[in-house]
Amino acid sequence: MLRCISSAKKRTYIGFTSNLKKRLKDHNSNKGAKYTRGNRWIIIYKKSFSSKSEAMSYEYSLKHDKKERLRIYNYNK
Repeated sequence: MLRCISSAKKRTYIGFTSNLKKRLKDHNSNKGAKYTRGNRWIIIYKKSFSSKSEAMSYEYSLKHDKKERLRIYNYNK
């Protein structure tokens, strides 16, 4: 999970990757997901999985669980 550090709004981004450093660099250089463009991001939460399907399933559930996203956001402030 990424947290936006260039906006006053509480903005987070959740995504799957096998290369976290490269993905963060892409997001911060406007080459990542459209949602992340024009902002600076930091990593606030990461989790490893043994398969891509497990990771994608967790990503989906976290994207739809606003309370858990807010908890992680506030914990890592």
